[in-house]
Amino acid sequence: MTIEKKAAFLTTTYSAYSHRDVPTEDVELTHVGPGTPCGEYMRRFWQPLPIFQEPTDLPIRFRLLGEDLVVFRDKSGHVGVLELHCSHRGTSLEFGRIEDHGIRCCYHGWQFDVDGRILDTPGEPPESTFKDRLCHGAYPVQEYEGLIFTYMGPPGTMPPFPNFSSFKIKGHHRSMGRRDITPCNWLQVTENAVDPTHTAFLHSSISGGQFMDDNGNAVMEFAEIGELDFVETPAGVVYINTRRIGNDVWVRIGELVHSNMQQTPGHPKFPAQYENGQKELRLNPRFTKWIIPMDDTNTMSILVNHVKDGTEKLSHVNPALGPSGGNADDRPYDEMQRNPGDYEAEVSQRPIAVHAMERLGYADRGITLFRRQLRQGIRAVQSGEDPKGVNREDGKIIPTFATDTILSIPPAATPEEDRQLLRETGRKVITNYIESPPHDVTV
Repeated sequence: MTIEKKAAFLTTTYSAYSHRDVPTEDVELTHVGPGTPCGEYMRRFWQPLPIFQEPTDLPIRFRLLGEDLVVFRDKSGHVGVLELHCSHRGTSLEFGRIEDHGIRCCYHGWQFDVDGRILDTPGEPPESTFKDRLCHGAYPVQEYEGLIFTYMGPPGTMPPFPNFSSFKIKGHHRSMGRRDITPCNWLQVTENAVDPTHTAFLHSSISGGQFMDDNGNAVMEFAEIGELDFVETPAGVVYINTRRIGNDVWVRIGELVHSNMQQTPGHPKFPAQYENGQKELRLNPRFTKWIIPMDDTNTMSILVNHVKDGTEKLSHVNPALGPSGGNADDRPYDEMQRNPGDYEAEVSQRPIAVHAMERLGYADRGITLFRRQLRQGIRAVQSGEDPKGVNREDGKIIPTFATDTILSIPPAATPEEDRQLLRETGRKVITNYIESPPHDVTV
């Protein structure tokens, strides 16, 4: 078991001298390479490939969970994910030639099928059985919603591909969003999803109004912190941010789904379009994002938008933050200082955030809860069990819970009583959704 050495808790002014020694990172939660506790945990889930484009007539080299791999689509349309280096002499298969079946190494012509079988070993005698006694390292592949997923865990533990409810919502389709690389550890990118407090500062007009309406104005509801709650779900953890809008209550639920999938609800300016007097308004997830560890200090995020049929996705990202919307190092440094975004906030925590230096408080309960779940999942794998979030029922629709809900509930008699009302309303909404999932899905 990992025991973190905590940094000194400073209680006097001008006391940085006592804070000079920085503890090491929490290795159990942050390191993802082969054989590491978190790496073995992540390998029990299907992972999207961290690549910027789909394979065409050339192989694509990539790095995932600390392993160097290559992906290609052969001329028969089958996708392979193989170990990068040729089994013969170690030449990179990123320079290989794609064949009708598999890929052929550029150096001596060894040919590998998508499942790792060796199809041809030029130079060996015709009667040689060498190729029939040897395989090249390969991982299973699943294509879904324009993405390629792979399973990198032990073959005997591979679960069915997950069937999330948010991808089955009636009257909706998906469109591909951004793919960004963040040069830091996966966990500090992931935890952003259960930190609703940061939107009141980082994404409000305080830091330049990163979320904009169609007229280029900052979306001001993010400047208010509502009544916060955090709840475990069968798939992960949700935050609940409940706020009052006149005679109505707005319950905003965002979630993390194990191992590394984020879902964000609704439309950031929809409350202004809501008409008082309606009994209830519920909006489905706005996007799903996978936060993919390439290695310990590099992370790719892949975003998929959920779009209502017959409409186009609207962008609510401030164009002043550059092509990436403030999610990459594509702006002058002074602009990054004046209008920092998620990228600056996450990367500046160090390449791997040091948890022993943090001072987590009341608003950080979602982060604490997610880390506890993650640690429990890691230790479940070490005990030979399935971690939370692994589904063994093939074809089962896995409920997810990211939603915006507005209810017509007049204010209570006093501000204190109203805050209590908001907290109770938010908890009741998520409890009802866990019992009766919120998404109207196509089976």
